[in-house]
This record gives sequence, structure tokens and C-alpha cells, in this order.
Amino acid sequence: MIHFELESDRELLSSAMDLAQQKVRRLIDKKPEFVPMYTKNGRWKHDSPKWTNWCDGFLPGMMWVFHKHEAQNGGADAKFWREQAIAFTEPLEKLKDDEEVHNLGFILFPTYYRWYRLTGDRRVHEVLIQGGKTLASHFQEKGQYLRSFVGDNSLFIDLMMNVGLVMYAARETNDRRMREIALRHALTTRRVLVRGDGSVAHEGLFDINTGEFLRQTTHQGYRGDSCWSRGLTWALYGFARAYEYSRDPHFLDTAEQCADYYITHCPADGIPPWDFRAPADSRKQRDTSAAAIAAAGLFRLCRTAADPIKGHFYWTTAVRIVRALCEKHLGTDEEWEGVLTGGVYHLHKGLGVNESVMWGDYYFTEALDQALRNV
Repeated sequence: MIHFELESDRELLSSAMDLAQQKVRRLIDKKPEFVPMYTKNGRWKHDSPKWTNWCDGFLPGMMWVFHKHEAQNGGADAKFWREQAIAFTEPLEKLKDDEEVHNLGFILFPTYYRWYRLTGDRRVHEVLIQGGKTLASHFQEKGQYLRSFVGDNSLFIDLMMNVGLVMYAARETNDRRMREIALRHALTTRRVLVRGDGSVAHEGLFDINTGEFLRQTTHQGYRGDSCWSRGLTWALYGFARAYEYSRDPHFLDTAEQCADYYITHCPADGIPPWDFRAPADSRKQRDTSAAAIAAAGLFRLCRTAADPIKGHFYWTTAVRIVRALCEKHLGTDEEWEGVLTGGVYHLHKGLGVNESVMWGDYYFTEALDQALRNV
């Protein structure tokens, strides 16, 4: 456990949590039933394209975090956030059967998983199980991976954040075939997308007729052989969770490799460039959403690290990142509708650059909650 040296540290984190709640409350008051993705000039609702839909679970996920935080601290808004979380979560149930969505983990882990952990409701549990079964149906026998939404030949590093849903469903139902699918996907991802130095590629392409791996490429990184920072943090967090479910030491080792690459190549405050291997001028563009994911992932990883000293180091690093986000990157301007500024959605398409992005706000809130529980 980290002992904060100054009362101001506790105040900094608590103020950030209060701000996050204020931002979300204002959003749902002004734009009820709206599902945000990224801001434009600090505003959530705009006419710019979404490109893909994968963020529907993050806003209600924040509400579940707020409910838990308020309930544990005797806050007056615990009931309010629970009611709102349920209201925003229930419309997502239909997605459990959507075979076109490869991001079911992003949608159901922040929402239905948190709901089930709180209540033990079997109806809620069944949504998670069906979501895991649906995602498992994406498995490509030739190649041994879960396909992305792009096509049957495509494997995304993002899927490491989603394969945990298959692992969860397999464990809960004792389904050996689902467990095998999840493990094979994670092992394939480790083999073809994670490099020896702990950096990662965004996408891998396969020959669908033979299953042969062809090459690494990217949609959002600088190049196929670069290291898009958000993809790296998806791997860090995703392999840490894969280890929690499987206890396969290969996954723990991979999560630590990714964490070590991130920490080694980040600036001192832990806020990374959008791509670690982009040209120097381009690296000036940082991505706070990748930092938030990294902090949340490091809080997971520190509990399972093989070396307790290394686990402590991961913990202190996560706290340092959260502090930096609180000190430098909060949307404190009342006109700014998001929580974290300085996020990046899709740099090449010019979408959500230096803006708030929903996954950044969600994983920041998750990491902030972890830090506050140990103040």
C-alpha cells in the first residue's frame, strides 16, 4: 500500500473524483440517453463521424464506479448513481447476441460485470455468459485467433481487452472449448503482435485459407512496425487480466514486458506520446487515454507480479500517472464536457485529437478509484 505523504494528495484525488461525477451528471442532464465517444472542442455531441461503435459501456461503467465509490465512503449519491447505472446499462443487453461486434468485453465488463459483482443477479450473469459465447464464435480455426470487425483475416491487439469475457464465460460454465478458444487467441496474439522488447503491433493479418501469419500492420499507429501507445496499454491490461483468469505464466510475463516497455519509454510523468516510434515532432502529441489505461492496468498487474518489489514499483508508477493526470489534464473549464483533456481517438482521421475520449474517462475513473481506496 502506498502511504500518501501529504493531505493534498488525498484532496487532489478526491477532487478529481468529484469533478468526474459532476461532468457525468451534467452530461446526462443536458443530453439524456446520448452515448458519447469523443469530444469536439470539448463538446460530446457533434456531427463528426464515430467511425465505429464500441464505447457504449464506458459511460454506464463510470456510473457503476461512482456508485461503488459513494457507497463505500458513505456518499449521499450512491443510490442516484446505482439507478442511473442500471438505466444506462439495460439497453446494452441486446448486444450480447451481436456477432458483428468484437468489442463485447469493452461493453459488458464495465457494466454487466460490475452489476453482477454487486448484486449476484443471475439474469445479469446470463448476459455476460451469452456475450462470451457470442465473442467466441469469432474464432478462426486456421490461424487460432478471434477475428476483428475488419475481416476474418484480421487480429487486433484491442481484442486482448475483450478475450477476458470468453475466459470468464468459460470459467463460469466449465466450458472447455470456450476456454481453449480464449487461450489460443491470447497465445496467438502474444506470438504475432507482441515483440521481444515488449512493444506491440496494432493489427496482424493472416491468410484465411492456410492460417499463415502474414504481417503486422496498423490503422491508428504511425506504421505497422511502430508502437501505438494505446495498443500497448490494451496489451498491458489485457494480458494482466488473461493471467488472472488462466494463471498461465506466459501471460503474466507478457503483461510485465509490455508494462516495462511502457515505463521505460514514457516521459517522467507517465503520459505517453500517441505512438512511441513516431518521428520526434509527431511524438509531441501525447495521449492521456493511453496513460489512463496504463494506470488501470498497472493497478491490476501489481497484485499478481511475480516479484513483490516489482509489484510495488508498478503500484507506485500507477499512482504517479494518476497524479499527473489530475494535476495537468483535467477538464476543469466548465465549458469542457469531458473529464480528461489531451486524449486521442484516431490521429490519421483527425477524430478526437487533444479531446476527451470515453475510454480515457472510464479507465481514469477506474484507476482513480483504485488509488483512492488505498489512501
